[in-house]
Amino acid sequence: MSGEIGPGSRVKIHFRLRLEDGTEALSTLGEEPLECVLGDGTLREGMEMALYGMKAGEEDQVTLTPEQGWGPRDPELVHNLPRNRFPKEMELEPGQIVAFESRDGEEMAGAIVALDDAQVEVDFNHPLAGRNVIFWVRVLEVE
Repeated sequence: MSGEIGPGSRVKIHFRLRLEDGTEALSTLGEEPLECVLGDGTLREGMEMALYGMKAGEEDQVTLTPEQGWGPRDPELVHNLPRNRFPKEMELEPGQIVAFESRDGEEMAGAIVALDDAQVEVDFNHPLAGRNVIFWVRVLEVE
């Protein structure tokens, strides 16, 4: 069954997310396509809205603003942690992604921004937060 994509549609798509400088953030090309139901939380709302009205076989590209994608950067999610909270043998460097456990036991990722012998500055914002993201999509199937 095929038709126009709308709320609740089951879709199979290939997509690519790129930053404005051309850096690829995520792509399904060369892998299995993504299958999901619109509204199930798999895709960001802005990505879903870009799909509305499309049909199988169509391609499109839109630029998602931070509000349509991963939200604005939150300065409160950047923390200075004591260096002794990290294993002594762990080599740390800016840009490195480190897994942390939150107070409620959930695993979360943080990016090291800067460090010295006493402190490590860690950013817990999503890497795409605060950025325009170019969303390219090819619709393979619509139910």
